[in-house]
Amino acid sequence: MGSQSLHITALLSYSTNIREGLFRLIERHIDPGLIPSLPLFGGSKIPYVGLGTFGSDSVPAETVADTVRKAIYAGYRHIDCASVYGNEKQIGDVLAGIFQSGFLRREDLWITSKVWNDMHDRVADSCRQSLRDLQVDYLDLYLVHWPFPNYHPPGCDVTSRSPNAKPYVHENYMNTWRQMETLVQEGLVRHIGTSNMTVPKLKLLLRDAEIKPAFNEMELHPHFQQPELFSFCLENNIHPIAYCPLGSPGRPERDRTPEDTVDLEDEVIKSIAKRLKVSPAQVAIRWAVQRGQIPIPFSVNHYFENLEAAVNVRLTEDDMKKISGIDRNCRLIKGQVFLWKDKQGWEDLWDLNGDVTPG
Repeated sequence: MGSQSLHITALLSYSTNIREGLFRLIERHIDPGLIPSLPLFGGSKIPYVGLGTFGSDSVPAETVADTVRKAIYAGYRHIDCASVYGNEKQIGDVLAGIFQSGFLRREDLWITSKVWNDMHDRVADSCRQSLRDLQVDYLDLYLVHWPFPNYHPPGCDVTSRSPNAKPYVHENYMNTWRQMETLVQEGLVRHIGTSNMTVPKLKLLLRDAEIKPAFNEMELHPHFQQPELFSFCLENNIHPIAYCPLGSPGRPERDRTPEDTVDLEDEVIKSIAKRLKVSPAQVAIRWAVQRGQIPIPFSVNHYFENLEAAVNVRLTEDDMKKISGIDRNCRLIKGQVFLWKDKQGWEDLWDLNGDVTPG
């Protein structure tokens, strides 16, 4: 080993500040101030692109955490977490190191987490565990991950069912929501929201909530644009956060069916990408931002390109119109594992007839 390599090795072992500083010198970086953001009440703002942390049951927690570290140094300021992903503790170690290095303050990051289905009656316990694991004093956003209390084990297949599964019961959901409201009142979270909801369920929640949901995290990509739910959210000051913004090419096997389509192979997306000399994924990310939803893609290898798309790619009005015309109503995350009785189809989870599906 040469003398220069020895000096670098010594520096890396000597100081966290130096180690992180060297890392920043060799990584691509986008000025976070250039990332579009949405101003919120109270003076906070949420960046219009985030890093998801669901590794599709196949990416180890340490790899996800390392991607979070790299993404933050690349310019990300929005990290979307969840207790059920099984990696909040590892992500917390990364966040603690970054804060201790002086590179960022806690208030420079937007951090989301979610209460899992088996903790609907113990929301505060779940939130405090996420705070401990992530090593932060508060969350910018806390979501009810699914409106059903039905649990499934990590890595299960599509046939998995909880023996205690239940349908959506609004009174039970409101009990969970009251606990969410208490978290805001106690200062543990700044905003609360929903995930995987439908228009009928949101109407009930808006009717009864004291603190209205600020966000709804929902599946949104060019082949699944959910125009009715999307518009309903905006009309009611609920901002859409888009999971699966690229069509989730790495989703678990349990979420794959033969009729699924592939957004990034759509000829409209590919032709726009070719003209702009960018990737189809970057077109999908920029479409989301310009449409007014916040994409949260996860990628070990392409996190920088996803961030770059939000800042540097521009779609024309004609591009946006063409993409609006390729919606195939193709839901990829159908949620079969949350069904509560035999011989049900996944459609029962999504209230397709305009009313909450009865038990």
